[in-house]
Amino acid sequence: MSIKIKVPEFPESITDGTIVTWHKQPGDKVSRDEPLVDIETDKVMFEVPAPIDGVLQEILEKENTVVVSGQEIATITPLSENDHSKSAPLEEQNIANTDDPIITPSAQKLINEQRLDAEKIVGTGKGGRVLKEDVLRYQGVIKEEPEKSEASSQDQTENTTEAQLPKTRPSVTDTDFIAGGREERRVPMTRLRARIAERLVEAQRTAAILTTFNDVDMQAVMNLRQRYRDKFEKTYGVRLGFMSFFVKASIEALQRFPMVNASIDGEDIVYHGFYDIGVAIGAPRGLVVPILRDADRMSVPDIEQKIIEFSDKAKQGKISLEEMTGGTYTITNGGVFGSLLSTPILNPPQSAILGMHKIEQKAVVRDGEIVIRPMMYLALSYDHRIVDGREAVQFLVTIKEMLEDPARMLIGV
Repeated sequence: MSIKIKVPEFPESITDGTIVTWHKQPGDKVSRDEPLVDIETDKVMFEVPAPIDGVLQEILEKENTVVVSGQEIATITPLSENDHSKSAPLEEQNIANTDDPIITPSAQKLINEQRLDAEKIVGTGKGGRVLKEDVLRYQGVIKEEPEKSEASSQDQTENTTEAQLPKTRPSVTDTDFIAGGREERRVPMTRLRARIAERLVEAQRTAAILTTFNDVDMQAVMNLRQRYRDKFEKTYGVRLGFMSFFVKASIEALQRFPMVNASIDGEDIVYHGFYDIGVAIGAPRGLVVPILRDADRMSVPDIEQKIIEFSDKAKQGKISLEEMTGGTYTITNGGVFGSLLSTPILNPPQSAILGMHKIEQKAVVRDGEIVIRPMMYLALSYDHRIVDGREAVQFLVTIKEMLEDPARMLIGV
């Protein structure tokens, strides 16, 4: 008897989704809880797992098809105990008796799309089977994390806000643009990208966005980080990055200037009595902003661990809708891409967003002398309908003061 595979129930704010990738094809064996298909909505990516061990019998809805909650999309035929006992040795025998690499359907599809040489891809699956992850790793989309030194520029922004984006994307290859010199390729916008575009245009259209700038001497934070980084990592199992300092400094400033933590609802101003800080993370499929809930109650290790968790989920496309819902204020970091200065755009209905940037050694004047200091430009974009210029400037100055003298955050002065 076949088992019907249905689209999971979407949250109330989501009406439908698009089938992006089938990881299995009809006739493929599947294991319980093994990913079958990815469904993308305008906010998150859903992964539908196999409910039982069996064989994928039929795919009812193809890729790029729009589906709704509860819709049947495939059927699976359960495996009997005899099938379990016979299938494993046969599979191992097939792998052992062939010189060609065994490639999963999802990996083969990606290889065909990208015109790759399958023989050059190292399989990490059972018996050398080539998985989809192996193809992505071969392309550089998934990379092994290299050891980072204190002197490297990447280390300056580790565990901050945005994960490194891949140099190549599975949907478009370099050869599509190189061959012939003037070729074009039209690629449909993903639902997530379309939603991002919609929200950015909405922010520009509905809010009175201004940006104020300042610079901050990061020497004190870097000294503190250098002094305690080894002990911190040994104690908590996570590296001490910069983001926790910016979160803590922002909370201090938000408490002093509550209108920056507020939002406009119709003709009302809503003052939030909590601090849910959004952290902008660049993922392969687009920008996502997961939320640090009640960030004022989180310790530095909690913040760093949560950011790493969000970054890992973003790379895998597994951040849930609940983790991105809400938020009263956002921090984004263009410094991981080398940006020296930018004007971040609001994340509606929030009233402010803080932009971090690249740390550079610069000549500055201290006590009448020219010295070299690691400087970072900060940018605060804010909704002038609710936040006045004076408050925005003082808010950013508060963050600057907290970072240049981190001890102030401990004693609240």
